[in-house]
Amino acid sequence: MSRNIQLLVNILMVIIPWLSVPFMGIRNLKKFLPASLLVFLMGIIDVQIGKKRRWWTFYNKPSSYFLNEFPFHIGPFLVGSMWVLKWGYGSIPRFILLNVITNAIFAGPLTSLTKNVKLFRTVWLSRIQFFFYFFYKSFFLYLFQRLFNAKKDTVSENNE
Repeated sequence: MSRNIQLLVNILMVIIPWLSVPFMGIRNLKKFLPASLLVFLMGIIDVQIGKKRRWWTFYNKPSSYFLNEFPFHIGPFLVGSMWVLKWGYGSIPRFILLNVITNAIFAGPLTSLTKNVKLFRTVWLSRIQFFFYFFYKSFFLYLFQRLFNAKKDTVSENNE
């Protein structure tokens, strides 16, 4: 994939998910953004470990976080986390099922597609390992949201 095409793909990968945010509603955005941002920050740390251990590689050089992994994080990962919370928070089985489905799609067919179009490929991770690389964060996402809700409830009780 040429650098110009990769740049276009990266821009679209950021813009398209964010176009869905108005349909979420401002109340849900405010409610779910903080927990999603914390998991986003966890992802930034994970990427540094993954790059060092060559769990994946991007075809285009230079190997820069901002040119390669960042569009995935700020686009589908961050926005997708908020949508999964919107649709699944409050029901742990539904939340886990949504995460299994979305992470399986990314670790399976979408990762195959990125390899075929020469965007990135996994190196030292199998598909199931790549799935769990994303899936474990869902538990932190739910926990962070619970903590934010508990904090909000405590603050509103103190204000009454």
